Amino acid sequence: MTLQPFAGIDPFPTHHCITGSLRRIYEANGYRISEEMLLGLGSGVGFAYFHFKGADPFYGGRGNFERPGVEGLEKTVGRRTGVNVESHTTSSRRIAETALLEMLNSGEPVMVYLDMGFLPYADLPEGYHFGGHTVAVVGYDPENQMVLAGDRDETFYPISLDTLDEARGSTFKPFPPQHKWYTFDFGSAHPPTAEGVWDSIRDVTMSMLEPPISNFGVKGIRKAAKQTLNWPGVLDDEALRRTCFTTSIFIDATGGTGGGIFRYMYGRYLAEAAGITGESRLEKIGGLFAHVGDDWEEVAASFREAAEAEDPAAMLEEVVVPMFDIADKEESLWEELAALGD
Repeated sequence: MTLQPFAGIDPFPTHHCITGSLRRIYEANGYRISEEMLLGLGSGVGFAYFHFKGADPFYGGRGNFERPGVEGLEKTVGRRTGVNVESHTTSSRRIAETALLEMLNSGEPVMVYLDMGFLPYADLPEGYHFGGHTVAVVGYDPENQMVLAGDRDETFYPISLDTLDEARGSTFKPFPPQHKWYTFDFGSAHPPTAEGVWDSIRDVTMSMLEPPISNFGVKGIRKAAKQTLNWPGVLDDEALRRTCFTTSIFIDATGGTGGGIFRYMYGRYLAEAAGITGESRLEKIGGLFAHVGDDWEEVAASFREAAEAEDPAAMLEEVVVPMFDIADKEESLWEELAALGD
């Protein structure tokens, strides 16, 4: 049997692993939608800074992750498009694989979380692990126990079922994937609505302007800038270089943000949202978010330069100075959006 994608699955490049995987699932079910609309309707933009014990510091531009009391981007966008989305996790490789194969044997693509450090095609540094990555499994060869993974590239990647299972069951922190997968019911699907758009904007502006803790939102941007200056005191040279490099890729398009730590994608969402709501000012604000994305790209380039410098620590002050200006610009834009959504 030749490993081919299921019927209705076409290859295309994507910006972000989660919105890209969702788009593959939506389009396989006849629902045409952009990644930008999925990100925006899912209230999926934000900012977070964390430094967990035993792990490298982390910058993130995503928001609305599923956890107790929070439905997560995948379910939020489902609710706003009339698609019933359910998440499933298990500590059992057998249970996860059985559920996966049941769906694949019926010709249904499956969105799964996994640790990208185990993916043979990812070409990542040795020892790198990130379990917050998703792919859409879009094909299956039972004879050879191979699956076809749709990632962010236009190419589909054949990988062994064993490798997929290992990646799904990774226990590396801070984001072990726990064999997570999703099921979708498109029986009541409907196009995006103006109400859904405004609700999504209110969600994101609230999270950016009034975060529950200072690690999130605009406050989080300022905190990240300050805490970054402390990295040389808590990280050895290898860890400091690694952290500067990974921070750069979690800002620019390399790490699946669409560039500008998701600000480019969100700007384009607001342009689409203007057409749905009839509010032309959304498109103008979206254009301003693109400029903020440019500023973030400069920060990413500086982090990458620091990672390769003779003395990375000496560069950090220069790296973070623009972030205070970025925080001010974002605060102003989020406040303008919040006023429109009132």
